[in-house]
Amino acid sequence: MDDPGSSDPRAWRNLKAPSLAEFELLADSAFRRLPRKFRALCEDLVIRVEDFPEEKVLDDLGAESEFDLLGLFQGVGLPFRSESAPAQMPNMVWLYRRPILDYWAEHEETLGAIITHVLVHEIGHHFGLSDDDMKVIEASAA
Repeated sequence: MDDPGSSDPRAWRNLKAPSLAEFELLADSAFRRLPRKFRALCEDLVIRVEDFPEEKVLDDLGAESEFDLLGLFQGVGLPFRSESAPAQMPNMVWLYRRPILDYWAEHEETLGAIITHVLVHEIGHHFGLSDDDMKVIEASAA
């Protein structure tokens, strides 16, 4: 088969958008490429992939469309945790497959780069990192 980046439209004939399971593999691969020290601090973090955010999440964030949100961090970030606080649900990062695929279709970035960006951005909320900190981590994963 020709390179999908070629000008031959037949090269795209058999390509499909990744399924949820395939997308989870892409997210796992992106996570494994992040710096080891960064991943080690994510021990209790759960990463989930869904097609779209739940309606309640969209309503809480004032989103106009289910395509407005590519990812979400839910939980209590590390800087805000307390040993004396009652037991909490695990921190979670959600990646939303369909909005990410839609974004990919409209931009020049690779799907892997977009997944890595969203993953680092959402995990960055877990750590309370600045946007500049997240750019450095993303660059080291490339």
